[in-house]
Amino acid sequence: MPLAPDTAPAWHSLPAADVLAQLAANTAGLAAEEARARLARYGPNRLPEPARRSALRRFLAQCNNVLIWVLLAAATVTGLLGEWTDTGVILGVVLINAIIGFVQEGKAERALEAITELLSPRAMVLRDGRRSELPAEEIVPGDIVLLQAGDLVPADLRLLKCRNLQVDEALLTGESVAAAKSAAPVAPGAGLGDRASMAWSGTLVASGTGTGVVVATAAQTQLGRISAMLARVQTLSTPLTRQLDRFGRKLSLVIGVVALGTMAFGSLVHSYPLDEMFLAAVGLAVAAIPEGLPAIITITLAIGVQRMAARNAIIRQLPAVETLGSVSVICSDKTGTLTRNEMTVGRIVLAGREYHVTGVGYDPHGALRLGDEEPDPAGDAVLMRLCRAAALCNDAEFHARAGGLKLDGDPTEGALLTLALKAGLDPGRLGDALPRDDTIPFESERRYMATLHHDHEGHRVIFAKGAPERILEMCAQVAGADGVAPCRAGEWLERAEALARDGLRVLALATRTPGPESGPELELAEVESGLTLLGLVGLIDPPREEAVTAVARCRSAGIRVKMITGDHLSTARAVGAAMGIGDGSAAVLGADLEGLSDSELRRVAVAADVFARASPEHKLRLVEALQASGRVVAMTGDGVNDAPALKRADVGVAMGRGGTEVSRQAAEMVLSDDNFASIESAVEEGRTVYDNIRKAILFILPTNAAEALMIILAIALGRALPITPLQILWVNMITAVTLALALAFEPPERDIMQRPPRRPDEPLLGRFVTWRIAFVSLLVVTGTFGVFLAARNAGYELETARTMAVNTLVLFEVFYLLTVRHLLAPTLNRNGLFGNRVAVAAVVVVLLFQLGFTYLPTFNTLFGTAPLGRSEWLPLVLVAATVVPLVELEKFLLRRRGAGGGNLTGS
Repeated sequence: MPLAPDTAPAWHSLPAADVLAQLAANTAGLAAEEARARLARYGPNRLPEPARRSALRRFLAQCNNVLIWVLLAAATVTGLLGEWTDTGVILGVVLINAIIGFVQEGKAERALEAITELLSPRAMVLRDGRRSELPAEEIVPGDIVLLQAGDLVPADLRLLKCRNLQVDEALLTGESVAAAKSAAPVAPGAGLGDRASMAWSGTLVASGTGTGVVVATAAQTQLGRISAMLARVQTLSTPLTRQLDRFGRKLSLVIGVVALGTMAFGSLVHSYPLDEMFLAAVGLAVAAIPEGLPAIITITLAIGVQRMAARNAIIRQLPAVETLGSVSVICSDKTGTLTRNEMTVGRIVLAGREYHVTGVGYDPHGALRLGDEEPDPAGDAVLMRLCRAAALCNDAEFHARAGGLKLDGDPTEGALLTLALKAGLDPGRLGDALPRDDTIPFESERRYMATLHHDHEGHRVIFAKGAPERILEMCAQVAGADGVAPCRAGEWLERAEALARDGLRVLALATRTPGPESGPELELAEVESGLTLLGLVGLIDPPREEAVTAVARCRSAGIRVKMITGDHLSTARAVGAAMGIGDGSAAVLGADLEGLSDSELRRVAVAADVFARASPEHKLRLVEALQASGRVVAMTGDGVNDAPALKRADVGVAMGRGGTEVSRQAAEMVLSDDNFASIESAVEEGRTVYDNIRKAILFILPTNAAEALMIILAIALGRALPITPLQILWVNMITAVTLALALAFEPPERDIMQRPPRRPDEPLLGRFVTWRIAFVSLLVVTGTFGVFLAARNAGYELETARTMAVNTLVLFEVFYLLTVRHLLAPTLNRNGLFGNRVAVAAVVVVLLFQLGFTYLPTFNTLFGTAPLGRSEWLPLVLVAATVVPLVELEKFLLRRRGAGGGNLTGS
């Protein structure tokens, strides 16, 4: 097999001849027989198919949850009782949860499939000295591959020849500008984005042509390495699922202990028959198990999904909704996520003056400001010459499309065209007035581009643009407001470096009038000396304005935003400062992370906010380090290089428009508008979902606890059960679920984005929740059991007394629903009573169900109930209504003691 990327020679640093020698290849290509032998040895150039679980195993895996086990135990118990209706209802809940999980399963397999589709289906290679178009999977190490604009690179190549070759590597490195390529070796320690002598599998040739020798195929390529990492990455459970697991284990243990204790107590103390006590213990278990809780949580999460979709956040996994609410760190890619992925000229440096250019992207609206003024650009002759050079020494074009201008060409040249438009020039008319005669295209060896033009009077002019250090070598003088002056290259290089320190990509533009002896074609000699420097332009991929605001909102919500990008250090530092990420100076290079131990990496990951020249491995290690430090991490990104970290993160957030299919399949959430600001909205919805789940738990568990306590109390007092197991199931699955479901539609509480994120280890039942459950349970037990005892003492039949007890229990829930809508805020106001129309509707529906439960003969027979007279309802209503003033008094006392959001989310 070929060597893996981490053990193979540093191909990028070796001379081309040495690479060919090590691969036993030559520039004429492999012989057909040798190619077949290598194909048999190395295997086809395609990524390994992901291992798949069978559909049955995926379905059964959905039941690997403690709370589901408790439900299955409840179904078994009711089946042993012969209550097949109850068994069917519980198994239906389990089935619904399993189906939802089954449909959501398999995202890792889909992510790997999307990576395999990035491989070019066919490629042009040399075999036996002749060009042959072959399927990409037949390419082997040592093959000579020919590249041209529009090609997907079929394998990792060491470049041998390049002509104006630029490759879009954004999906691997995150850089928004196509990388210029060269056949010259680079330093052995160069980062992935700096290996100009390499072309990576799956990247796109943006312009030019090239020839390279294959050094790695299939899983040994950089793309294959990411695929392998993605296969190895373990998806974490969410904070909610972890809490539910802990809660389910504790609940099942408590139920078992209490049920056995109650059975033993009744048999030993009251000498009840063992079979009766067994049935009572079964009833206790059915009472204590919150059968409707999984369904409520699933539905609440699904409603959160719908709300987020309306705010441009598409959720691919239901638990991610809740996880967003506990996110404490957002690790964001730069290009296309925080920035617009549209290069923009921000500054122009001329002799003696500097212009600042307003406007962003390819929108031609903007101004050229000189200090605090906006002079007419036409009044500055040198400025206009520079803008004409920017428009004419340019191969890009704009085309009118719905919604604005569409660029056809390099983003940097698009920014230069936009500059000309802002200066009032029309690139089309300029091209007509000064047609192009010849071009010296940009090549990485030369580092400049030059064009020759003529006007209709026979005058000719040369324009050139390129790297400042190269253009300055070619300049003899500088154009100024008062004419030309000698070019002091050192001073101009200092100005270029100052722009670069601000995160700008710098280009120099120059011009020359060719002599009468020059021919119709451009010659290198007449371009590479004697030019007149026009000035420098600084370009940047500007931040999204809405993303800047979103970062600030995240900060106010206690969420730390970190930028992890493959771009250069100066650019990352400047964008971070513009976004309000970090302090504007501190930034860490990916190469600096490689020698750190795990503990050192955790310290750096927590302390620093900007990371530059980060490889896929660096992104993944940073996410893991933050998680090891107790952070709940969301990772945003749009490229293949982001996929492993997206999958590992607690919440992976991919871009829907500009993102790759790989990143979308690896993520839990996709932003349909590619807008970082949508994350802030999603966090708010996530916190709301968790709040509403907590409210549902606060609503459901007091009912279950009260039902169990009533059975225990009845056995302890030697009385008949005030409520039967079937009646308990009726309350739990029909009444409680219907009312609790209304809480899923609760709007956000006012302070929801002023609270700090929840701790990931925060217990589901903190002190506040436990107290509230105990307090309300005692109220419900006292009122319901008291009504039952009073009815029996007044001479009512057992069925009638039980009917009164069940209706009292339901009315307790109706009144308690009004108070639980706000955890601590007062409820006795218009918004508290009627602010949730779904809750009002749910109350009406439940009361109708209870009337049927009480008066319909079928229900009387099925549930063992009896009709009630009108006079018997009033005491039930009065007893149940006591929960409102008592809970409101409890809220008032907690508010006076200073109870705030912290008590609501944990201890």
